[in-house]
Amino acid sequence: MEALFAITLGIMTASGVYLLLRARIFPVVMGLTLISYAVNLFIFSMGRLATGVPAVIGRSEAYGDPLPQALVLTAIVIGFAMTAFVVVLALRSIGELRTDHVDGQEPSK
Repeated sequence: MEALFAITLGIMTASGVYLLLRARIFPVVMGLTLISYAVNLFIFSMGRLATGVPAVIGRSEAYGDPLPQALVLTAIVIGFAMTAFVVVLALRSIGELRTDHVDGQEPSK
């Protein structure tokens, strides 16, 4: 299970970095979102990856830590708000500059 999480985190992070390095606004927003999801998955996996165990009640060595779960829930809300703000900012930039290039200028050919 840990190997699957590690591979998934690596693919999501690599894809997010690749998209961040693009020159258009939409891929940059998608890259930020992918990296945000990868960080959320990483934080969630720090709370022990076990199924069928109670949250806090029971033996202390065999419970899922509720703190990473709460942090991920908060990060999801903050990530959604950040994505909505960046999309609105990008739409405003496209409206004013008439281009979706991140520098505001089309590359010279």
